Amino acid sequence: MRAFFLVVVALHALIHILGFVKAFGIREIKELTLPISKPLGAIWLLAAALLLVYGVLYQLHSKPAWIIGLVGVIISQILFFYFWKDAKAGTLPNLLIVAALLLSYADSMFDSLVRKETLEVLVPAAAPDQTVLSLEETTHLPAPVQRWLVQCGAVGKPKATNGKVIQKALMKMKPEQKDWYPATAIQHTNVGKPAFIWSVDLKMNSFMWFKGRDKFQNGKGEMLIKMNTLVNIVNQSGEKIDEGSLQRFLGEMVWFPSLALSPYVKWEAIDDTSARATIAYQGATGSGTFYFDEKGNFTKFVALRFQGNEPDSERKEWILTVDDYAIFEGIKVPSKIKATWKLDSGEWTWLHLETTDIQYNVSEKL
Repeated sequence: MRAFFLVVVALHALIHILGFVKAFGIREIKELTLPISKPLGAIWLLAAALLLVYGVLYQLHSKPAWIIGLVGVIISQILFFYFWKDAKAGTLPNLLIVAALLLSYADSMFDSLVRKETLEVLVPAAAPDQTVLSLEETTHLPAPVQRWLVQCGAVGKPKATNGKVIQKALMKMKPEQKDWYPATAIQHTNVGKPAFIWSVDLKMNSFMWFKGRDKFQNGKGEMLIKMNTLVNIVNQSGEKIDEGSLQRFLGEMVWFPSLALSPYVKWEAIDDTSARATIAYQGATGSGTFYFDEKGNFTKFVALRFQGNEPDSERKEWILTVDDYAIFEGIKVPSKIKATWKLDSGEWTWLHLETTDIQYNVSEKL
């Protein structure tokens, strides 16, 4: 699709060169019957250059491409209006380029929003002091949680105040959906003052894609999903989203073991391989149960979480199950997880998530 669009833009740009050729008498152009002065011929050449540069930058996924394209298409269309008799057919490819520019602009604005909110999430994080997590600090925790902190390698490592998680995923939007859609995601988490922002790109086909952003900050959760970065499909907030977002933050403790010692988290021992955690922060509360094997490896997280944000939405079992592990900065964490809703109609696994990189104590200067 992008290659086809590049061909269209390139051909459209090359046609503009005909105006330059006619103006400077390089060759007779019978299709252009109206006289063209040399200054206007130079403008025809400028439009061609701008459109060609735009096409290349668009193909390279360059963010500023839309600005160059906008200038080029405005100049192009002014020329077409001026020479309407000969050049009116060029309006159609200009309309196609304008549609692409609109998508690029919306995409740029969404990315700017995410960047701004990411900085807001990270800035309140305490400056890394390189204080290591000691074994003595874990003695008040339930036995399986203590074993996990030792087994994963968090004990003896610097505590994380924040982190950046890079992911790829396969997702389903509805229980009846058969095909899995590929996606990529980036998450920034503030461990010290509970907050996260997760941005995801999901592609259905060449003509339809989704960009989403989940956020929890200052005790409030938000979900935003846009189709083709233009149309809001989901834009939700409220108490149920607040609770669900905080439960998600709690479950992701397995990527940030320092969170187990947070003053906002309270633990309750269940048995030798499980413990229940409750987190309360700025009016929002969430809880869930962590499961471990005999060696101390985390295996599963289960929470009763609202499935939806409608007035009649009910809490359903939300289950994170580990499929594989990896080591990032010396800490063993789940690298492959699947997320499942336990609905009245049966279990619905909607997400296979792979973490490809984790960076702890990152700078807020992204």
